[in-house]
Amino acid sequence: MLKRIDLSRDYIRHKKEYEEAIEAVCKETAFSGGKYADRFDREFAEYIGVKAASGVNNGTSALHLAMNALGVGEGDEVIVPANTYIATAWAVVYTGATPVFADCCEDTWEIDAEDVSRKISPQTKGIIGVHLYGQPFDFDAIKKTADSNRLFVVEDCAQAHGALYNGKMVGGLGEMGCFSFYPGKNLYAFGEGGSVTSNNTGYIDMINVMKNQGCRTRYYHEVIGYNMRLEGLQGAVLSVGLRHLDEWTARRRAIGHRYLSEIHNDRFDMQSHPSNTDPVFHLFETKVPDPEDFLQYMSRHEVECNRHYPVPCHLQKAFDYLGYKKGDCPNAEHLAEHCVTLPLFPEMTDEEVDIVIDLCNKYGEI
Repeated sequence: MLKRIDLSRDYIRHKKEYEEAIEAVCKETAFSGGKYADRFDREFAEYIGVKAASGVNNGTSALHLAMNALGVGEGDEVIVPANTYIATAWAVVYTGATPVFADCCEDTWEIDAEDVSRKISPQTKGIIGVHLYGQPFDFDAIKKTADSNRLFVVEDCAQAHGALYNGKMVGGLGEMGCFSFYPGKNLYAFGEGGSVTSNNTGYIDMINVMKNQGCRTRYYHEVIGYNMRLEGLQGAVLSVGLRHLDEWTARRRAIGHRYLSEIHNDRFDMQSHPSNTDPVFHLFETKVPDPEDFLQYMSRHEVECNRHYPVPCHLQKAFDYLGYKKGDCPNAEHLAEHCVTLPLFPEMTDEEVDIVIDLCNKYGEI
């Protein structure tokens, strides 16, 4: 069975590097924050091209702390995409504020600036745009809307490590960029991890304090804090992965562009990738008329595919209290009903890519 993603191949290939990095942390017992987490912060900030980064325990915490740093709280609204993983919206809820869901564009499947404009109210404090599937959203359009209404823009970069917008790496475009290093991400930890990046060092300083129990100095608590530090072991593992990220990204792009150019079956509807962007294909999503039938077809041929986000955020039971109904975000709802995810990971062989393309092209033949 060809898995949709197989992390074991990377581990086997770079086993010596990973084990040496883990051993170094263990020898120094630098487990909670510390030297190796701090080193990764510096390396990641340099890679993204920002002034500072703050490693945290996961991507959800990164978004939560970013909202706190921006002063989001009870009575505020923050606009988020309906088509995203639910953690984007959780970050708003955790502050006591209300997520307001905007639809996605019909072609790029990213947050729709026109619908964002329609959702702005006197309570709106900001916008979280998501570079979903590794495809940058239209930052300029969102930023224009935000600036005209004095709103912040935070980038959810959980799926977009290394993606480019107008030649610039995502994570340095808005007030802050929030990354996840969950296993399977383009850059991943051996467990949980996340980061907040920014060119505003004041925001990063606030996050450094909040994530560390509200302390700069141990036992002296300046603000209400959290236990959200990046573990030293994860920092060391991420430093290893960061050395290989460009190579992994190049391979993801090669596979993604092969799918786009070589799958000719008109049963598939592909995501649009504007010319001013360079996506990183964290997930390769495509729409088909009957996702369950396609998944069964691929499984019969020993290829694992799956579905991401079959229920859009605004229709999740957890958000029943907000009063959304079917038809409120029609593009996101259509995607949720029709999207499937093809195998794509850097260690896929050309022969395996050929198999996926061939099966997709033969799908539906009588």
